[in-house]
Amino acid sequence: MSERRTIPITPEVAEPHLCSVDTRLKVLRRVPFFASLGPDELNQANRRFREEGFEAGAPIYFAGDPAQRLYVVASGKVKISRHTLAGQDVVLDILAPGDFFGSLALLGDATYPDTAQAQTGVCTLGINAQEFQQLLLQYPAVAVAVLQVMAERLQTAHETIRQLSAFPVERRIAAVLLKLGEKLGEPHDEGLLIQVPLARQDLADMAGTTVESASRVMSQFQKQGLIRSGRQWVAITDLEGLAAAAQEV
Repeated sequence: MSERRTIPITPEVAEPHLCSVDTRLKVLRRVPFFASLGPDELNQANRRFREEGFEAGAPIYFAGDPAQRLYVVASGKVKISRHTLAGQDVVLDILAPGDFFGSLALLGDATYPDTAQAQTGVCTLGINAQEFQQLLLQYPAVAVAVLQVMAERLQTAHETIRQLSAFPVERRIAAVLLKLGEKLGEPHDEGLLIQVPLARQDLADMAGTTVESASRVMSQFQKQGLIRSGRQWVAITDLEGLAAAAQEV
């Protein structure tokens, strides 16, 4: 077996329906909406969220479904994708605990603009429109934060779509790896370890390219000493070099 596949991988186990109160409060504290809330206020907000679990590979919602819930990842990983006008499925993001997703009609979306799928076993905290509206009325600071964060998310999504047609594939793959490293990476002897069930197809989708092109670029990056990879992991071994590759024209 090749040496590059020997990095120890810790299997991720997510208990779909078992989120303790401490876990719920911890992840809600990480949501930008609730950064201004004190402990008692966060406890009250927590009571408005409903716990829901999904097995790995299960859809949470599809693009075009009525936008009825806003979700927070409590454990596990969630994959967000969108179908473009060109007929291409683009993976926009992979979400980790503390990230939010979904939408509500009161946030301007009658239907979900994207598709959410459990990439691993996932425990989510969901809130419907009525409960969320009560939160906004109860805590005006949360309402202001919601407007700011949703505007930033929309801008980021548009920028991702723009980059798919404007940048060469090497630059796009490097940018995706850097984004995943910033969000999911953990320090390791090999470098910044991204431990996630990320198939070449997922990587290709996130970069808006083919599986063949994604595999070619990943092999190229490995030969250049920028990364190492194995089954369900990628280690960024030269962060500065990869960042330079993401900026090259």
